[in-house]
Amino acid sequence: MLSKNQQKYINALQQKKFRQEYGAFTVEGAKSVLELLNSSFELELLFVTDEFYKENKTILEKQPLAPEIVTQAELERVGTFSSNNAALAVAKTKSNSELLVNAQEYALVLDDIRDPGNLGTIIRIADWYGIHKIICSNATVDVYNPKVISSTMGSFTRVSLFYTDLPSFLAKQGHTKIYGTFLNAENVHKTDFAASGYIVIGNEANGISAAVEALVSDKITIPKFGGAESLNAGIATAIICDNLRR
Repeated sequence: MLSKNQQKYINALQQKKFRQEYGAFTVEGAKSVLELLNSSFELELLFVTDEFYKENKTILEKQPLAPEIVTQAELERVGTFSSNNAALAVAKTKSNSELLVNAQEYALVLDDIRDPGNLGTIIRIADWYGIHKIICSNATVDVYNPKVISSTMGSFTRVSLFYTDLPSFLAKQGHTKIYGTFLNAENVHKTDFAASGYIVIGNEANGISAAVEALVSDKITIPKFGGAESLNAGIATAIICDNLRR
């Protein structure tokens, strides 16, 4: 049974200021928790239903931290999911360490992505296309936001994020290619991508900021054939990544 202190702690972690204060975040649902258990994240608390325990006994018994058996109702009371019949974990956040690309690698750069669902989707897309590093502006939504974590479907365990002042970071990248997505630019279908570089995705409403645009070496666009005004940031990221990997 979850104690009152545990319930209060888990509820507090739904807010960014408490995640930062305690250096911890929550993970909910069967898939995401199983991904977490197989990752390098440090586990702090683990609550599972009896059914989930029986189905995953071999994995759970190998964990350094023994799970606590609780009811589905308890999980739903303290978590953000309306339905959770599996598990909820609390893990330690990782340090905000600088990420740089190597000679044969690409990283995504997110310029003020504010929607948790968009960030989660972008992390999942990056994981699909083998991109393991994402550099975020300080105004980009917190990766440990419960909505971000759940929408990554476990990909948060394989993709690292670094939050920083983007103009300062990009200005130090020397001759590394910096691609940016704009409405009127080179057709991405015809872009000859370099061996390594950064791909900047702009804010959902305002696109790439002027300060970041000034540091973009190659402007690219997804050609438009219909009447839609714009694309969702996650969809745009997927199209760019797919062309990068062709």
